[in-house]
Amino acid sequence: MALVSRPRAPLLLGRLSRRLCARHRACTGSMVRQRRFAVEMPDCSLTHFVLGDTAGHPDSRLAALLGPPGRSYALCVPLAPGTGCGPRVQAARMHQRLLLQLRSGPLQRDHPDTRRALLQLLSSCQEAAHPQLAEFQADSQGLLWQRLWELQGDRQVQVDCACVLPAQEPLLHPLLPDLLNSAVFQDRDAARAVLEECTSFIPEARAVLDLVDQCPREIQKGKFQVIAIEGLDATGKSTVTQAVSESLQAVLLQSPPPCIGQWRKIFDDEPTIIRRAFYSLGNYLVASEIAKESARFPVIVDRYWHSTATYAIATEVSGGPQYLPPAHHPVYQWPGDLLKPDLVLLLTVNPEERVKRLEGRGLEKTKEEAELEANNVFRQKVEVTYQRMENPSCHMVDASPSRETVLQKVLQLIRSAGHSL
Repeated sequence: MALVSRPRAPLLLGRLSRRLCARHRACTGSMVRQRRFAVEMPDCSLTHFVLGDTAGHPDSRLAALLGPPGRSYALCVPLAPGTGCGPRVQAARMHQRLLLQLRSGPLQRDHPDTRRALLQLLSSCQEAAHPQLAEFQADSQGLLWQRLWELQGDRQVQVDCACVLPAQEPLLHPLLPDLLNSAVFQDRDAARAVLEECTSFIPEARAVLDLVDQCPREIQKGKFQVIAIEGLDATGKSTVTQAVSESLQAVLLQSPPPCIGQWRKIFDDEPTIIRRAFYSLGNYLVASEIAKESARFPVIVDRYWHSTATYAIATEVSGGPQYLPPAHHPVYQWPGDLLKPDLVLLLTVNPEERVKRLEGRGLEKTKEEAELEANNVFRQKVEVTYQRMENPSCHMVDASPSRETVLQKVLQLIRSAGHSL
C-alpha cells in the first residue's frame, strides 16, 4: 500500500486507498513495473501513470503532483502472505495506524530530513516484511522519477529507480476489482469472515457475530409489504418514515438495528473493510426482524442495503461521478442471500432546500454524513450511486414540498406497489 506526503505542504496521507490507488496489492516487496496508478487531482479528475525503465516525455500533470518544494513520497508496505481476508484486514489497520502517526507527528510541519523520518516510521511496522519508501522528484528536463529507498541499519540505501510515465485512462477505475467484499459485501459469509478476523482486538465484533449467528439463513418475507426508505441528509427521512409507519400501522425498523447500534461509534473509527462489514451484517440482523414482523404487519425500514452499498462506493471510488462503476455493474446488485423489500423509496431535495434544512440542525453525524454536507462532489457521487442500484432499484421521491405533500406521495407509491404484488 502507499501513502503520499509532500514536505512543507499539506499532507495527502488520508488518500491511501483512494487518491493514490493502484490496488491494495500495489506493492509486493517492491513496486511492480507497469502497475497502473490513479491520482486524484484538485479538480477531481484522475491522472494515471505507470513506472518504466526508460525515460518518456515530460508531462505537466504528473509534475503538478509534486507541489513545493518538488518532492512527494509513498510508503510502500506489502501485504502479509496468506489467503482469505486476514491479510487485507491487517493491511487496513496498518494503514490507519501509519496515517494517524503521520497526521499527528512532526511531518505535519517542516522537517529537516523527511526521507529519514519516513523510513524510520516504516521500520516501526514490525508485522510488515520489506517495507520501502518511494521518493518522487522531477529532473532538470521535467521528467518525473521514482526512487525506492530502504533503511539498512542506519544507512539510507536506494534500491531501485524508475521513470513515472503517463498512462491512458482505463475503461474502469483501478479500484473496482477490490470493491466487492472489501467495501461492498455480496453475501453474509464474506462480511462475517472480516469481523471474525477482528475478534482479538475488537471485543464487540464477537458480540455482533453471536447475534448474526442466531439469525436463520433461510428466511422468507411475510404476506405484508416491506418498504425501505432511503435518503440523503436533510431530506426529512426520519420524519417521513415515522409518519408512514403511523399511517399504515406498520412496524418501523432501522439499519443498523438497536441491538448493535450501541457499537456504531467503535466501528465507525475502524478502517473501511471492518466498518463496512459491520454495517453489512446489520442488514442481515434487520432482515431477520423483517421476516418475523412482515408475517403480521407492514414493515417500514429506515435505511437498508442500498444505503450501506451506496456510501461505500461513493467513498472508496476516487475522483468525480464520472469514475463511478458503470450502470449494471455487479457492485450495484442486491446480495442474493439478503431478504429484499417490495419497494425502495429514495427521498431527495433540491440544493436550495437542502441548505436551508441543514442550518441549525446540530445533530451528530457519521464521517460520511459530514463529508456529504461539506463536499458537493461526494454528494453527487452518492446521488448517482443510489440511482444505479438495481434489483430492486430506487424510486425517487422529491421531498422538497411540505411534509404532508411528501407523505401523500409516498403513501400513493406504496399503495401502487401493493396492487402490483
